[in-house]
Amino acid sequence: MHCFVDYRITKEELLSLSKLDLKPILVPKCNDVYDAINGHPDIQLNVLKNDSFNKIIIQRNISENFKEILKLNDINYIVSKNTLSNTYPNDIILNSLILENYFIHTLKYSDENLLNSQNSKIHIDVPQGYTKCSILPVREKALITSDKGIFNSLKNYDFDILLLPPGDILLPSLNYGFIGGVGGMVSNNKMAFFGDLDSYTWGDQIKKFLFKYDVLPIALRKGNLIDRGSLFTL
Repeated sequence: MHCFVDYRITKEELLSLSKLDLKPILVPKCNDVYDAINGHPDIQLNVLKNDSFNKIIIQRNISENFKEILKLNDINYIVSKNTLSNTYPNDIILNSLILENYFIHTLKYSDENLLNSQNSKIHIDVPQGYTKCSILPVREKALITSDKGIFNSLKNYDFDILLLPPGDILLPSLNYGFIGGVGGMVSNNKMAFFGDLDSYTWGDQIKKFLFKYDVLPIALRKGNLIDRGSLFTL
């Protein structure tokens, strides 16, 4: 199984991913957005989750070398209609949460090609444009977030949501990072984290929530959680 990670990932984290039988694909630097997020997977791509074959959407100005890596790994892709830039909302055109049956985003800012790829799903409009940054999905309808606007929008759809306070997540050059960027599911019963839940203020609450859904947390690095822009697998 492949995973997409920020090009600034550490050797420790890469080794931990390889021990989980994951093949990391590094997302290259994007000069069109600000430094803190310029390698974040959830800014530059998304996994579409609606085809029987591997398919993602990538931002239209991503490097040709990255496209070649996708082809070599038999990963199909479509390209965004719009281009990224460092001013909101032009940096969040792909930053949606895509589930098997739901597409969640600030819909008026979703890239047209992304939106069209998700026509068969239930669309849920939320006020937070950094939607994927703000949500750590555990199961189809079990999510973790620190955003009250997202919480209030999704509770009407019978999602089980763990709402945590913001903060205590590293994101170099900014005050703190987002919960959605600290990791992701790497198998049906394992979630990998860029950091250790024992070093996170609300780590015990996350552990209890994961235990509820029979999910084991895996630390990819020692120390505080860091926002690396989500861990996408394919």
